[in-house]
Amino acid sequence: MTRQLEGLGVVPGIGLGFLKVLTTDLTHAVHRYAAGSPADEASKFTNALLAAIEEIHQLAVQAQAAGQNDLAEIMEAHKAIAADPELAANISEKIAQGVAAPQAVLAATEEYAAVFSAMDDPYLKERAADLRDIGRRIARILTGAGAIDFGGGPLILCADEIEPSVAAAMPAGQVAGILLGQGSQTSHTIIIAKAQGIPTVSGLGTELETLADGQQVLVDGYSGQVYINPDQSLLEAYQNKLASEQEQLKQNSLLAELSAITKDGQRIQLAANIGRPADMDNALKQGCEGVGLFRSEFLYMGRDTAPSEEEQFAAYREVVERCKGALCIIRTMDIGGDKPLPYLNIPAEENPFLGFRAIRISLQRPELLLTQFKAILRAGVYGPVAIMLPMVINGQEIVQARKYLRQAMTELEQRGAAFARQVQFGIMIETPAAAVLAPVLAEECDFFSIGTNDLVQYTLAVDRGNSAVSPLYSHFHPAVVSLIGNVIQAAHSRGIWVGMCGEMAGDPLAAPLLTAMEIDELSMSAPAIPRVKGVIRKMTVSDARNILAEVCALHDAEAIRLRLSDFVQELEA
Repeated sequence: MTRQLEGLGVVPGIGLGFLKVLTTDLTHAVHRYAAGSPADEASKFTNALLAAIEEIHQLAVQAQAAGQNDLAEIMEAHKAIAADPELAANISEKIAQGVAAPQAVLAATEEYAAVFSAMDDPYLKERAADLRDIGRRIARILTGAGAIDFGGGPLILCADEIEPSVAAAMPAGQVAGILLGQGSQTSHTIIIAKAQGIPTVSGLGTELETLADGQQVLVDGYSGQVYINPDQSLLEAYQNKLASEQEQLKQNSLLAELSAITKDGQRIQLAANIGRPADMDNALKQGCEGVGLFRSEFLYMGRDTAPSEEEQFAAYREVVERCKGALCIIRTMDIGGDKPLPYLNIPAEENPFLGFRAIRISLQRPELLLTQFKAILRAGVYGPVAIMLPMVINGQEIVQARKYLRQAMTELEQRGAAFARQVQFGIMIETPAAAVLAPVLAEECDFFSIGTNDLVQYTLAVDRGNSAVSPLYSHFHPAVVSLIGNVIQAAHSRGIWVGMCGEMAGDPLAAPLLTAMEIDELSMSAPAIPRVKGVIRKMTVSDARNILAEVCALHDAEAIRLRLSDFVQELEA
């Protein structure tokens, strides 16, 4: 008999497979572990730690080679945590006191995890899971506990939480879906599932305790519905949906060589968001027209010191050359908030998303900004580049940054280096202050790029990492839609172009609104490009304006989303 569960669809798609319940319990393995002398245990721990770091490093390398930038970043963060000397010292101290190595590892990582769990910030609270994951990895190596067998797929993985290291090791094609008892949009497992396109439903709570290995499960990542032992009629209905989904993906892939032009000739440039040069492989395959957001902070992560000018120059030059004449927009490092760097020695903050981050760090530590500017200017010799400042709230920040840009040019000229003397200079509109001041800030800029992730969060006062309020987070909220329209109008009225990066840019439901508002560029993750392009090519500007007028008469985010969903479905039918 079919049983239905209802959760939160966090990764869209349809998955059908057989349930595999995962457990992180190492009690039996630790209990049977035969401990030696403290010296022996210390040696075993050192070897296990090195093996764990190497395992994590290999997962990061594999992810980067596959163009899975988010996964590579997560594994680099895990490697940094595992290599933390303070954590190792805590474990070693316990071993010296006679505690067996696996128990010492689990106890020390739990102590650190408990500190994070007690924090108010949802993102930092979730990092407790990363610490526990690393502790269990080292303990598994010490005890010889086996890795998860992914054979016999397709599998539907099920757990209250799934360790990021387990998610990172999922073989392509073997996992058809994921069920989670909990997990917000910033859960590393959910980020990995998105990168791999695995349909995922979270928020199922204690319902998961009633499930057993081997049950056939149907996962609907669109609606959040989960069906246990689906009957034949349900299977047939979803098989038709799956076939339609696959056909749409096939049609979208044929669009790679075409431009995003409406049926009546309005063109929107579709660019890619990247974090490393390796991301260009997939971006070009999906038909990107340049880079709308190079997240340069990824060059700063997973290392002990800031990258040199030469290291940055090499990375920027590679991407600029691969853009083949299309614009490459490089955002100055957006460090802080959810991306701290130990070597910058920034004190812990109660609310880092509103604290010392992004442009605020760059302007107070100009040596970092000057190095980055010089690397970007030198890369500009090999193709069009633009510089973009994050987290701007006033015009003085732009003026001060331009002063450092002139200083960087002077220093390059004095040493006889080749560099681009003309580069576009713009800002991200990601704070309500910048959105409201858009008419003033446009006087200091060559372009705007609307960063919807933070703009939505700050405008609605909704922490996008907090599952308790996540239903309130929507880029279709009337206030957000109104702000975006005003920003685009302010930019155009002052003769500068405006783009968008962030989740909204890659949402096909948003394409009609943004087309009607006459946005010039949309930059998104590579897999989103074909479908957004397909939607734009199937409508006229008149169609888009009509739906915008309808939406502006609505005063509820969900009502707006549903109307746009109906419109896009009609286009794609």
